Amino acid sequence: METSFWHERWDENQIGFHESEPNPLLVNNFHQLSVDKGARVFVPLCGKTLDIGWLLANGYRVVGVELSETAIEQLFQELGVEPDISDVGNLKLYSAADIDIFVGDIFDVSSDILGNIDVVYDRAAMVALPEDMRTRYTVHLTKITNKAPQLLICFEYDQSQMDGPPFSIDGAEVTKHYGQIYDLTMLESLDVVGGLKGRCAASDNAWLLRNK
Repeated sequence: METSFWHERWDENQIGFHESEPNPLLVNNFHQLSVDKGARVFVPLCGKTLDIGWLLANGYRVVGVELSETAIEQLFQELGVEPDISDVGNLKLYSAADIDIFVGDIFDVSSDILGNIDVVYDRAAMVALPEDMRTRYTVHLTKITNKAPQLLICFEYDQSQMDGPPFSIDGAEVTKHYGQIYDLTMLESLDVVGGLKGRCAASDNAWLLRNK
């Protein structure tokens, strides 16, 4: 999948994937990660998600990475925060109190650039990537976060009925990518009201990934 796909989606405001409220699976299940206030949460491919505001309001620090600078400009506008902007290698860094967002390709993010991460919250990254990119992504993610525990949220549906993104990620695929590193627990599954994009039945699943 070309990066131009996502730039065009943001530039043309085709962002149906942007939710109008914090994700209920985050709100219901983040405590399962058992981290203290002030923990540093990595949100890959974060867009301008309202989940970031929820994490900040609940006392956590947020680190994100997002391809679209438009999304991050809108994120800080909607948070009502003026960021400091700097260059870090091939990335731009938007920073303010308790929040650091890198703009650019996630594969340009290293553990040295990222710093210590306590937990990962992946709602929009794995489901956004086609199958041939997911192994590269999951290997990279665990490397740069030092195998930090995760709350992973992903859709599951009959992929033959609709092309992604978002793509369908079932339990077998979660196990394929993460089963050697983490103990996996499905915490909650919610039916997608009206179907995914109104086209096919789907569930939204929350997985807890804890180190073995």
